[in-house]
Amino acid sequence: MNLLASIAWAQGTSGGIGGGNTLLSLVPFVLIFIIFYFLLILPQQKRQKKLRAMMDALKKGDKVITSSGLWGTVTNLGKDSVTLQIADNAKVKIQRDHIARLRTDEED
Repeated sequence: MNLLASIAWAQGTSGGIGGGNTLLSLVPFVLIFIIFYFLLILPQQKRQKKLRAMMDALKKGDKVITSSGLWGTVTNLGKDSVTLQIADNAKVKIQRDHIARLRTDEED
């Protein structure tokens, strides 16, 4: 019985020392967040910044590919929309955000 009481007393007095254990238990979560930041969040922010710069530099005559896969040439630019010529007599008006990238000369 005395052994059982001493074990219970030892477990009860570890509360003062356990404060350090709480900090140590947070270290893996902090490390996981740092890894996620460098592997997921930072590259995504760089991609968005690059896409935004491409959108701002868009001009008439640029050959683009939309996010839905349409290939076209920019014929008119609005504040939130772009008119693309996708064939000789076919023009479509799309949201500016749906332009995925510029076409290169090799893709023509």
